[in-house]
Amino acid sequence: GTTALGRYRDGTWRKCNVIELQKFERPSGPVFKYYVHYDTFNRRMDEWIGDDRIRPYTSELDAGPAIKRRRKDREEEEVLAFIDPEHDEHEGMDEASIREHEEVTKVKNIANIEMGQYRMETWYFSPYPKELFSEGPLDVMFVCEFTLKYFRTKEELRRWQRKNKVRHPPGDEVYRKDNISMFEVDGIKEREYAQNLCYLAKLFLDHKTLYYDVDPFLFYVMCERDERGYHPVGYFSKEKYSEQGYNLACILTFPAHQRKGYGRFLIDFSYALSQREGKVGSPEKPLSDLGLLSYRSYWTYVLLNLLKSYKGQVLSIMDITRLTSIKSEDILMTLQYHGLIKYWNGQHIVSVPSELLEEKLVKKAPKGPVVDPACLRWAPYRDPSVKRDKWLISAKVVGAEEA
Repeated sequence: GTTALGRYRDGTWRKCNVIELQKFERPSGPVFKYYVHYDTFNRRMDEWIGDDRIRPYTSELDAGPAIKRRRKDREEEEVLAFIDPEHDEHEGMDEASIREHEEVTKVKNIANIEMGQYRMETWYFSPYPKELFSEGPLDVMFVCEFTLKYFRTKEELRRWQRKNKVRHPPGDEVYRKDNISMFEVDGIKEREYAQNLCYLAKLFLDHKTLYYDVDPFLFYVMCERDERGYHPVGYFSKEKYSEQGYNLACILTFPAHQRKGYGRFLIDFSYALSQREGKVGSPEKPLSDLGLLSYRSYWTYVLLNLLKSYKGQVLSIMDITRLTSIKSEDILMTLQYHGLIKYWNGQHIVSVPSELLEEKLVKKAPKGPVVDPACLRWAPYRDPSVKRDKWLISAKVVGAEEA
């Protein structure tokens, strides 16, 4: 594409690459829209701009100064520097597949969504049906927060809401405490809702493949509850039976509800289900960079809190797995990352100085709601085709004893 200068949303002029150009005929004459990617910026900042926000690029002197980043952004970047270099969220995809993925998804087809009382800027392309874009990309798509049906105009949404009186997701409410509820939605029973949820999530997730076949999945939708109904704030999905022992396939907190501790809650909830099932679990790999950060923070807090509770007692990795449902590989990776595994007297032991334990527990303490297992009203899904589940903790314990 052509190199140009685009006026970024903070008013500064930035070097950018024009990815796509669209021409619209108006009574006053043709109008041009440019889809641009700003140099050194994440792909999610790509956007459509008009003639008033673009001009020819001649030299670096034309571009504005680097944007001052927030402290939170700098901290995330510093933490990301410690992620294993071989970690790759596109693992399993060859270069041709990655190029094809980026080519198909390079232009956002929806700039914003309005859902409930929130309007959220989208980050990525999502393969909604082509009929939705008969007049080109949408500046705003309107979503019914209770059914996730989507509309081109607000009037269409209002007409739908006048005849639809449902005020909560489909499926079963399996958890309720204070103003937080969790609904379990079976993909095979509520196929349209599940597919719409995947379409919606894809607007904010770049690295995940969109599952058109939602039948093998259960979806757990987190809601804030008030007198007007149950308002979705995020969700995670999991396979009904995972051959790899995954207890979570995809996770998202909607942008309007991030930094409230809801992502941590969803991760904790996935492990609460694993504990109720009597299984070990782990998120589907590979994780995105930020997904790995979230899980590492969660695992660190859970493990250190457990070690504090059992201070002075001998615990094996299998004991920790049994008490937390965290896979042994994830336990070892987390402890090794923090340098807490030492070789002593011919064997590996976990060594955590008391002051370091307290310091990390304070730093990793959860912010926001915490899962209360006593409020979980849920029975595990049983797949009749699975005769012996190798991820049951009881099977792991028997195997360890026999070894």
